[in-house]
Amino acid sequence: MEWQRDEITVSDDPGKLDIEFILAGLRDSYWASERSRDITEQSIAASLCLGAYRAGQQIGFTRVVTDRATFSWICDVFVAPEHRGRGVGKFMMQCVIEHPDLKTTSMWLATRDAHGLYERFGFVRQEMLRRPRPS
Repeated sequence: MEWQRDEITVSDDPGKLDIEFILAGLRDSYWASERSRDITEQSIAASLCLGAYRAGQQIGFTRVVTDRATFSWICDVFVAPEHRGRGVGKFMMQCVIEHPDLKTTSMWLATRDAHGLYERFGFVRQEMLRRPRPS
């Protein structure tokens, strides 16, 4: 699927994803800075991913882990620093909410710093349980 707003396109086409852009963005994040290229590529292959693009260049990324029926976990959401504050993150979230493969799912996410953005889309703060990854 593809959505268009002004100069920004959001697409779920995995062929359009720029892995170098995604790796750089995750390297600069607090949640995935230690994640390897291999693990990142595996996570993308097993998820529904949306890229945001301006003039053919990727400027944002959202990954959704989902069974496409009951459950969706929104993660790895970021916008390139030079494109922040222009509504790109909101547009990507709107596309996630509207995506036909996710319409019947309960959506979850965890964030340290963007509560206001997600609350606009009906998310409610609550404690989540987490099982650590085996060593």
